[in-house]
Amino acid sequence: MTTELPNKITALLDKGVSIPCPSAVAIGDEVRTERISAKGTVLYPGCRLAGAKTLIGPGAKIGFESPVTLVDCRLGPGVELKGGFFAGSVFLARSSMGSGAQVRECCLIEEEASGAHTVGLKQTILFPFVTLGSLINFCDCLMAGGTSRKDHSEVGSSYIHFNYTPNQDKATASLIGDVPRGVMLRQAPIFLGGQGGLVGPVRLGYGTLIAAGTVWENDCPQGGMLLKGSALLSERPLHTGLYREVRRKVCNNLLYIGNLAALRQWYVHVRRPFLKTREGGGALCEGALEVLDAALEERIGRLRALAAKMEDSIAIAEKVLQDRTKETHLKHKRELLQNWPEAEKRLSGLADDSIGRDGRGRFMKRIDERLSKGAGDYIDFIRALDRESADAGSAWLQSVVDAVVTRALDALPSFGR
Repeated sequence: MTTELPNKITALLDKGVSIPCPSAVAIGDEVRTERISAKGTVLYPGCRLAGAKTLIGPGAKIGFESPVTLVDCRLGPGVELKGGFFAGSVFLARSSMGSGAQVRECCLIEEEASGAHTVGLKQTILFPFVTLGSLINFCDCLMAGGTSRKDHSEVGSSYIHFNYTPNQDKATASLIGDVPRGVMLRQAPIFLGGQGGLVGPVRLGYGTLIAAGTVWENDCPQGGMLLKGSALLSERPLHTGLYREVRRKVCNNLLYIGNLAALRQWYVHVRRPFLKTREGGGALCEGALEVLDAALEERIGRLRALAAKMEDSIAIAEKVLQDRTKETHLKHKRELLQNWPEAEKRLSGLADDSIGRDGRGRFMKRIDERLSKGAGDYIDFIRALDRESADAGSAWLQSVVDAVVTRALDALPSFGR
């Protein structure tokens, strides 16, 4: 006796999708089969697809190692998700995740970035080639660096990005590399040694190496440094609700927001033609922009929540802080509490293309002629840019970052000093 297969499964089989065990695959009624490519795509036993936004590009392989649940994710060509749960995220060409992964909302995993088994991500952006080991929790961060699959930024196994504080806030996003130089795919890789962690928000420059077993909480934006040991204080009184120093926390978050705004412009003006020439590329680009818009909203919301906590922090600080920095800390807290609504207002409209227009024009003039002859492969195109053109592109994107940060700091004048 044969059991009749669901219509969605039959439709995919009829168009040529490989499903070795059709009875062990479940597809939600809302999934649009026309958004699943038949060219080399394999859905292994245990796959569950849901969400009207789900897109699976040619050559994708889903669930080879263990069952996969895929909800409203967009997958480019050659993506391999070997096992786990994936929701509301975008995976560009040839990116991959091992079994046991949990990739939740608002992740953007670019070309050939990868994770081994049991990797947890949310609100995370990985630039091309970035590699994550196993047993990793890496939420609320952006990581770039490296030039190829043989020369890439890497996070060692058993690593944590600490993104939630004892004061119950998540204004902790870390910038590991940056957007203006990172998109040019010619920076030194960053290595975060295993059995360690970052206490966000942290900024790390290219060429940074953090030794295995190290938990790090300081900034090293200049890069090119070996960091080891622990930068954490060994002992001091704990006062729940007290923020001792908020200037660095706020400024690092504003820099993160500026980098997100710059990456959004990169997708609109540079990435789009490369993506749109590929099957499903228009939907991939749309998905990436949705992720970036949601990431901007998330980060601004987290700063808003931080500002709201300043009233209690001020009251505690007035009682317990004794050192010579007390008045400076209090000034920053009061200004953040009182002026955040104006700062947030200045962060509205970050999709406005007028930011950095002059620099963008100079860069696009350099590459439009090449684009007019056909976009070709994105990675090859970017790596082939001459130094002068790459520097012009980085200068444009840096002007976007600087403009966004300056807008906000104009409402928080003491933070800029």
